[in-house]
Amino acid sequence: MQKNILGLDLGTNSIGWALICEDDDEKKSEIVAAGSRIIPMSQDILGKFDSGQSISQTAERTGFRSARRLRERQLLRRERLHRVLNLLDFLPKHYSREIDFDKHPGQFLPDAEPKLAYYKNSNGKMEFLFRHSFQEMLNDFAQYQPQLIGKGKLVPYDWTIYYLRKKALTDRIEKEELAWLLLQFNQKRGYYQLRGEEEVEDNNRTVEFHSLRVVNVEATEDKKKEDEVWYNIYLENGWIYRRTSKIPLDWTGKTKEFIVTTELNPDGSVKKGKDGKEKRSFRAPGEDDWT
Repeated sequence: MQKNILGLDLGTNSIGWALICEDDDEKKSEIVAAGSRIIPMSQDILGKFDSGQSISQTAERTGFRSARRLRERQLLRRERLHRVLNLLDFLPKHYSREIDFDKHPGQFLPDAEPKLAYYKNSNGKMEFLFRHSFQEMLNDFAQYQPQLIGKGKLVPYDWTIYYLRKKALTDRIEKEELAWLLLQFNQKRGYYQLRGEEEVEDNNRTVEFHSLRVVNVEATEDKKKEDEVWYNIYLENGWIYRRTSKIPLDWTGKTKEFIVTTELNPDGSVKKGKDGKEKRSFRAPGEDDWT
C-alpha cells in the first residue's frame, strides 16, 4: 500500500515543502519533489513579527489608502475655496497668478505653490504682505505681554495670523487677510475629529471657556525647578489658578482666556479634593479648541 505525505517547514518569511511517497509493503520511501517559497518582507516587519506583533499587509495598505483619500479631500476643498475667493476678488494678485482657473480650476500651476502671506519684491526677495497687521500685533504685545518682545527676542511673521483671528472677532480686517484665515481653517479641517466619529459625552466633568479678569498674582515659595516659581492667580469670580513660570507674571488687572475643566459628582455638584478645594484645572486655549 502506497501513500503520499506532504511535509511543511514553516518559517517567519519562508515555507519549505517536500512530497514523500511511502510503500508499506516494500517498506521504502522516496522524495517525489521538494522546494521552498520565500516570502519577501522588510526588516521592520520581520522585527515586529519576531517580537510577537502580528502584521496585516491588508491593514497596512488600507492605512495608506486612507491617508491618500484624506489628502485628496484636502486638495479638493482648497481648489473649491480658491475658486470662491477668486470670484470675490479676495486673493492677493501674486497668489492668484499661480493658480490655474481655466483648465484645472483652483489648482496650483505646475511646479508652483505660492505662500499667500509672502511675495517677491522687485529685487526677487521674499517680503511679508501684512506688515501693517504685524506691527499692530507688536504694539499689542508691548502693551499686554512685553516679555514676548524683550531685548534680543524675535517675533515670527507667521504669528500674525493668530493675531488676525482674534482681531476679526471684533474689528475689520482686509479681504486678503480674511482669505488667509479661511485657507488656514480649510487646511486644518478634519484632523480634530474623524468623519463619522462622534464626540463622547462625559457626565463626570465639564469643559468650558472663560474670559476672566485677574485680581491678584501671588508668588509662592514653592518651586517646580530651580528657575520655575509657583504662582497663585486670583480671578474675579473667586477661582484660584495655580501655575509655574520662569518669568514674573504681571497679570494683575488683565483679562485672560482659559479652558476650565471641572470634575463633577454623580449628582452634578463639583468634586472636592482632600484639602476641601474644588477640583478644577485650567489651561490656555489651543488651536484645536476652535475647530
